[in-house]
Amino acid sequence: MKLTKAQYDEIAQFLGHVQPTRQSLRKLKEKFPSQSQSTLLSIFSQEYQKQIKRTHAKHHTAEAVETYYQRYLNGVMKNAAAPVLLELANEMDFAPSLMARIVLERFLQEQEQAIPEDQLRAKGYDKTPDFILEVPVAVEGHIIHWIESKASFGDESSHQAYLQDQFWSYWNRFGPGLVIYWYGFIEELDCHRERGILLKDCFPTDIVTLRHSMAQR
Repeated sequence: MKLTKAQYDEIAQFLGHVQPTRQSLRKLKEKFPSQSQSTLLSIFSQEYQKQIKRTHAKHHTAEAVETYYQRYLNGVMKNAAAPVLLELANEMDFAPSLMARIVLERFLQEQEQAIPEDQLRAKGYDKTPDFILEVPVAVEGHIIHWIESKASFGDESSHQAYLQDQFWSYWNRFGPGLVIYWYGFIEELDCHRERGILLKDCFPTDIVTLRHSMAQR
């Protein structure tokens, strides 16, 4: 489908005033019913990516990171069942997956230094988890070498795909690890703990840093 520049500009202008949600996509289709849905979806995705790139720096200042982290902790303390991360991401007009990464990275700073994914890729690794722990930790009695953050719900189909494409590859290369599904997961899927893949829906509360533990003996 071909669009005139005026038609494209009208669509882009509309997208500049709405949140990047499924509801907004539905409104977009209702606003421009004569346009191809696949075309609208493609423009929607491209405009959203442009917005993320434009605002990336402001979300990663030390002040912004600390604000997001404290608001997340306060929100969870008030109501652990509330979609705190999603609400925060929507309010800040930022991708939930990237907000989850910011919050997780800030959390790991308090626990133990970790090597972020982009640094691992710079060293030549291809498929890598979000974070490799420089010093392993124990979570609920299980040793953890890496952490993967998923801003989604872990259903059977997506989890099996992640296991095949990512998690077992991480396990083979880096050892046992932890996957955080920020929006929950099907409980029965957490069945690989003894083999080395742990599932959680929030920050672990009983982290034991092995270096510190061994030093106390």
